[in-house]
Amino acid sequence: MKILVINCGSSSIKYKLFDMEKHTVLGQGGIEKVGMKGSFLKHETEDGQNVMLEGEILEHQIGIEYILGVLTSEKYGCIKSLEEINAVGHRVVHGGEGFNTSVLITDRVIGKLEEFIDMAPLHNPPNLAGIYAITELMPDIPQVAVFDTAFHQTMPDYAYMYAIPYQLYTKHGVRRYGFHGTSHRFVSQRAAEFLGLNPNNSKIITCHIGNGCSVAAIKNGKSVDTSMGFTPIEGLMMGTRTGDIGLGAAFYIMEKEMIGAASASTLFNKHSGLLGITGVSSDMREVMKACEEGNERAILGVKMYTYRIKKYIGAYMAALGGVDAIVFTGGVGENSSLVRAKVCEDMEYVGVDFDFELNEESRGKEIILTKPSSKIKVAVVPTNEEFMIASDSLEIVSKL
Repeated sequence: MKILVINCGSSSIKYKLFDMEKHTVLGQGGIEKVGMKGSFLKHETEDGQNVMLEGEILEHQIGIEYILGVLTSEKYGCIKSLEEINAVGHRVVHGGEGFNTSVLITDRVIGKLEEFIDMAPLHNPPNLAGIYAITELMPDIPQVAVFDTAFHQTMPDYAYMYAIPYQLYTKHGVRRYGFHGTSHRFVSQRAAEFLGLNPNNSKIITCHIGNGCSVAAIKNGKSVDTSMGFTPIEGLMMGTRTGDIGLGAAFYIMEKEMIGAASASTLFNKHSGLLGITGVSSDMREVMKACEEGNERAILGVKMYTYRIKKYIGAYMAALGGVDAIVFTGGVGENSSLVRAKVCEDMEYVGVDFDFELNEESRGKEIILTKPSSKIKVAVVPTNEEFMIASDSLEIVSKL
């Protein structure tokens, strides 16, 4: 069975076509700058050939038409016709309380997702745009929605509730939802297998560290807490997001800068985090280079970034009553030895015997980074959200 996975962002579309029987990726790539000048599609074939195609891609449906055209093209394609695709799986960021698992997309599901736009105004509209496009272009194909929030629906109420008037929860659904759930689910399951842990009797802390960052506390295979909240801004310091900030500080800034809610949202979501502190970049690689050059603000930014990860790990150790494994994933978590080292230094007192030399040599691969004597294992497990989406889609459409 062939499953196409689509992940639509506000100005991007990522895709992978899986052959689930052969466990292979037939083609993958992405479109950047949707709706902007200079838009382009990057495509990678099964044999590793890369091609970049430029074109005017004004909106998501045009972009998906491009993708379907490349997948079926004589020169770069991997299938002869769209009829070979058995299902399309979509990443959907926010499923609210209505969805605690992946679902077959129906008119009712689409209606509910449209209701959640207010909760995720930056993410759900482009996710829906991908669904609308496939509905228009391939009306008979089954589609599946896989939610970032679903994995965290197992959190207990005392972990997901905010200390605000209760009617704001019952009336508007204001609570912690958590995100990156598909990544945390895949990584925790793979980590248990890789490390020889019983997934139904284990305590794992997963750290998804990239441009967006979150930590999850996972007990017996279920999420019991996570750092992101009602929206993805809460929790860790990120590439352009503040992470945790006192409400008083936020209100003070809005008053002094004379800005409203929309401008404040842009400030805290797009101009803060690593970018805001360093003034260099939201990209950790560029910030690290600035650190090497002695840039004091870059050095401060990295200290803040890694300290908050360490602090959340400590909090979740307490919440779980101990931990068997700490797992790094995401672009920074998988590739930055310096970030991992700073997070794990001085943690011997809790039983982390970190192998700093091995860590220095490791980039982007599955590996255990602690010594055999370590009470708590620390590992890197590359995430594979697209495979998780494809697997969920396969399971659902196989029952049709």
